[in-house]
Amino acid sequence: MMAYGSYLGKDINLLQTARTVIIMDTVIALGAGLAIFPIVFANNLDLASGPGLIFVTLPLAFGNMDGGIILGLMFFLLLTFAALTSAISLLEPVVEFIEERTPLSRVMATVVAGVGAWLLGIAALLSFNVWSEPLMFGLGVFDLLDTLTSKIMLPLTGLGAILFTAWCLERKSVEAELGLSETGKSVWNIIARYLAPAGVIAVFVTGLI
Repeated sequence: MMAYGSYLGKDINLLQTARTVIIMDTVIALGAGLAIFPIVFANNLDLASGPGLIFVTLPLAFGNMDGGIILGLMFFLLLTFAALTSAISLLEPVVEFIEERTPLSRVMATVVAGVGAWLLGIAALLSFNVWSEPLMFGLGVFDLLDTLTSKIMLPLTGLGAILFTAWCLERKSVEAELGLSETGKSVWNIIARYLAPAGVIAVFVTGLI
């Protein structure tokens, strides 16, 4: 979101845009859950089977349904779209970093970052078969990358971002960018400085337990 937000124009209302993204993301996530969980329960599938639920058991469930081919096609098309849009935003900071710190052009920086991500993806894929032996801490490549990114890097990055925004950036600049009213300024300071960091820390600690 930060990568996409960095390209927004000055005329964009950041709070309104963030609110729209949060609402749409939540609605789509709930809709996906309402669509997938009945299939999972109807076919006695394991909710805790991780990636295997999507790529192994769900295709079998779609295959046993009336119209399952169409529903499965729609599901995996949407999953592909979600993966691509996420991959673009995740790859952009790496591409920008390579472009700024090396003589490479943006195209070549994109190729280098893309190939690197692709190789990591191949390694994660092979961890389900030929590289299934534990790599570190009893985890294979996929599980290790998943744990590092989702349970450690993601919450810590979020915590660093909110602390930097709330405590390090000039307050007047932040308030001007967000277009806050006097009441909004007080609410923002309380949430950004105290409530949000506490919430992220709680999520981080809970994920490690």
